[in-house]
Amino acid sequence: MHRAHSQAEFVDEYINTADLYDHVGPYAARKDIKFYVDLAREASGRVLELGCGTGRVLIPTAEAGVDITGLDASPSMLDVCRQKLATLPSTIHKRTWLVHGDFRNFDLEEQYDLITMPFRPFQHLLTVEDQLACLASVRKHLHRGGKFVFDLFNPSIPGLADETRLEAAQVEAEVRLPDGRRFTRSHRFVRKDFHRQINDLELIHDVVWPDGTQSQEVFAFQMRYFFRYEIEHLLVRAGFAVEAIYADWDRTPYGEVYPGELIIEARRT
Repeated sequence: MHRAHSQAEFVDEYINTADLYDHVGPYAARKDIKFYVDLAREASGRVLELGCGTGRVLIPTAEAGVDITGLDASPSMLDVCRQKLATLPSTIHKRTWLVHGDFRNFDLEEQYDLITMPFRPFQHLLTVEDQLACLASVRKHLHRGGKFVFDLFNPSIPGLADETRLEAAQVEAEVRLPDGRRFTRSHRFVRKDFHRQINDLELIHDVVWPDGTQSQEVFAFQMRYFFRYEIEHLLVRAGFAVEAIYADWDRTPYGEVYPGELIIEARRT
């Protein structure tokens, strides 16, 4: 039996799949890394990445010569990040700091010029109270005039209304790992709550081990989706000024493609 987890419980559910994360096709091919690395280069000082996970964005940022701190709620994801860092030159280690913490309420006792939250972790915050708590922590850790940049799933109205996407799993291509394992990941919508703007989802990993043993890990979770003006109002309420909204990683202005991404650059006021 599997149940969806709130952000309060969203701590270490990747314990059995953290080492698979970097091999997932859609993640490996995601085009956001250059966008965030370029932002970090443009910043005049240190960077904080919230929800850094296995270091998918954090490590290329450090490799680009930027001092960066990564915070994540999952010890197993951070362990994978440490293992990856251990294979890199010491110059990269000196630029990186990893912190286990909750991005709704953290205190690192310093401020940054840029805080980023790549690949939608903000959507694990299901309530306005948690969203504002996170934004208050972000604002506290930004120098005056510092930037907060993050991205969200831009909801497609036709997609949300398509009930055929319920229950049926969408299966991705099989992945072969260096240790001989093979796995196939699928995901499905279990429930759509239109009133609360929350989708219940499942990520299913079917693993075949080198000796032929098969196992399955099902990660059930919830994600809150946001519309453009809703997130703008939330940011202004939390003490930010929205400077730009993009629809793609090449900084295509929001609205030129649909649904596109929902990428927000906001500055602390």
